[in-house]
Formats: sequence, C-alpha cells, structure tokens
Amino acid sequence: LERISYRIAAVGFITWTFTLIAGAIWAEVAWSRYWGWDSKEIWTFVVWVIYAAYLHARATRGWGPTKVAVLNLIGIASVIFNFTVVNMYFNGLHSYSGLD
Repeated sequence: LERISYRIAAVGFITWTFTLIAGAIWAEVAWSRYWGWDSKEIWTFVVWVIYAAYLHARATRGWGPTKVAVLNLIGIASVIFNFTVVNMYFNGLHSYSGLD
C-alpha cells in the first residue's frame, strides 16, 4: 500500500508542479506578475513543499513506512484544505464561493 501511495504521490507531484508553473505563466499574461501572494497560490505552494518533502524523505532519507505515511496524510489534509477551506473562506483572486 505504501509503494502504491508513493507512486501516486510521485505522479501527482509532477502534475502539481505543472500547475504551479502553468499558473505562474497564466498570471503573468493576465495580471503582469508571476506571483501575487494570493492565498490560493500560497497554499498550492505549501502542498507542493509537503509532497516534495515526502518524496525526498521516502527516496533519500530512508524513512520507514510510518513516518512517510504521516507526511503523506499531512499532504492529503493540505490538499483537502486547499480545495475546500481556501476556496470558501479566504479572499483573493481565487475566490470561488461568492462569500465575499
């Protein structure tokens, strides 16, 4: 199960990296800046850092399955937080809730 989650996280990390780069390029075209310190941008980067740490710890640090599983769960929780709480309650360019 841990090997499967590692492979899924590796593919997801590549995809997430692409979204960060594509989003920065899009922001430059739309708003003439690559990074605006918007809450969605920040939390997307936080998720990227957590999964970078997870993949690094799993591949090079030799962490056991329990430690990397905890880091993976933190990553999953941050993704859920990013897609729910940040979208609903944080103001910024990426507000989708209509709660402004």
